[in-house]
Amino acid sequence: MSDDDQLAEAARRAAAGRDRARKEPEPSLGKRLGQIGILGWAIVVPMLIGLFVGRWLDRTFESGVFFSAPLLMVGAVIGFWSAWKWMHRQ
Repeated sequence: MSDDDQLAEAARRAAAGRDRARKEPEPSLGKRLGQIGILGWAIVVPMLIGLFVGRWLDRTFESGVFFSAPLLMVGAVIGFWSAWKWMHRQ
């Protein structure tokens, strides 16, 4: 590819980027903060559910933290996975 072809391609990509930016403006600060909040809840809620279920099982079977710790980790994995999926849909 010659230098002229590369320059023309770079100019086309830059123009396409400007057009895309004009059509899809940058989200507002409020929208960004809302997205961060949704991600936080998407991670925290499954962790809390795992912790509460684990504590209930530990109290029922008198097993210390035998269920709480693993279910907290399972909740974290589910939360991070759901946050990851949500981010890639946006």
